[in-house]
Amino acid sequence: MANRSATITLYSRPACVHSHRVRLVMAEKGVASYEVVELREDEESEDLLELNPYNTVPTLVDRDLVVYDPRIILEYIDERYPHPPLMPVDPVLRAQYRLAIFRMESDLYALCDDLESTPAVARKARERMTELLTQLAAEFSPREYIGEEFSLVDCTLAPILWRLDHYGVKLPERHGKQLSRYAQRLFARPAFAESLSAIEADMGQGDAG
Repeated sequence: MANRSATITLYSRPACVHSHRVRLVMAEKGVASYEVVELREDEESEDLLELNPYNTVPTLVDRDLVVYDPRIILEYIDERYPHPPLMPVDPVLRAQYRLAIFRMESDLYALCDDLESTPAVARKARERMTELLTQLAAEFSPREYIGEEFSLVDCTLAPILWRLDHYGVKLPERHGKQLSRYAQRLFARPAFAESLSAIEADMGQGDAG
C-alpha cells in the first residue's frame, strides 16, 4: 500500500486491533494513496517516537498533522474523506454512536492484551469477552448493521469479531446466531478483505457464532 506521492502515512502493526480498524476505515473510504509503515510487534521506531510521545500505533501523519488516538483518527478520516459518510449528521445520533464506540473500546478492546497473555489471564478475559458479546447478541436488532447505516461503530466492532476464533471465544449458540450473521456481512464487504494484514488474514474466518 506504499505510495511515494502519498500525503498520509499510517504507522501500524500487523496484528494490532486498533490499527486494523483504522485500515478498515481507510479502505471503506477508498483512500488509495497513503503509505503504511508496518512495524513488527517487537519493533521500535525512532521516527514514530519523534512524532508521537506515547510511541503507540496506530499513528496517522497527514502533512503537518499527527494524530495518535484511534478514535480521533477514525473521525478525522471520516471528515477528511466525507464520502461515504460513516457518522450520522444528527447530533443526537452522533453522540449515541460515539458512546457505543467508547463502550466497545472500554469493554472489548481493553481485553485484547489479556487475551494474548498467560493461560490464566486469558481464560478470565475470554469469560468476560463471552459475557459482553452474549449481552450484545441478546440486544441485537434485526437491522443489517448496528445503526441505521454502516458506520464507525461497525468498523470498531468488526476487528474484534474477526479475532474471536483466534482468541478462543465461543458464544452460546442461542445468542450467537444473529451476531454471527452480522459478522459475516461485515467480513463480506470488499473493504474488510482489503484491510487485513497477512497475519490477520491467517487468524481464520472469525466466526462469531
